[in-house]
Amino acid sequence: MSGRKMIVRLVFTALFAALISAGAFIVVPIGPVPIVLQNLFTLLAGLVLGPVLGSSAVGLFLAAGAIGLPVFANTGAPMGIARIMGPTGGYLFGYLLGTLTAGLIIGFPRPEKKTPVWRIILAVAAATIIVYIPGLLRLKFVLDFDWARTFTVGFLPFIIGDAIKGVAAGLIAPRLRRIASQLLA
Repeated sequence: MSGRKMIVRLVFTALFAALISAGAFIVVPIGPVPIVLQNLFTLLAGLVLGPVLGSSAVGLFLAAGAIGLPVFANTGAPMGIARIMGPTGGYLFGYLLGTLTAGLIIGFPRPEKKTPVWRIILAVAAATIIVYIPGLLRLKFVLDFDWARTFTVGFLPFIIGDAIKGVAAGLIAPRLRRIASQLLA
């Protein structure tokens, strides 16, 4: 791989890590799990960059948060590794799994290849579901909720907003993929 390609890939990875981090500043605290835009940007990372670069962007975001940089939604909870080990830590880990899932389904962007709409829809739906699995498990474990309370607090308030974010990501991703494919190829 040429030096230019490597630099462009690093820039895209850092750019998406920064977007994910910026998504923490738009927060609606509604309980132990806040409404944020971070999941929109993690989804876009997988859809636009593919599995390796998208996951690298989320990994960079998580590493920055683990060392205490203010990249997680500021809801008064401790920062750093304590946040990852807290009730929302499963969602943070889910971001990585969801991005990887979306990227694996959609693939690395290629200039000569247009991504079918069905593949984008499948990637968005699968990634969204994948984020919830570790998120709900961790929330239940840390807060010692029963399953009804876990779903009431960690799923129901978010599903409509996440569906809207998924539609937005699905509409935005094809154009960004075309741009990324030209620069990353």
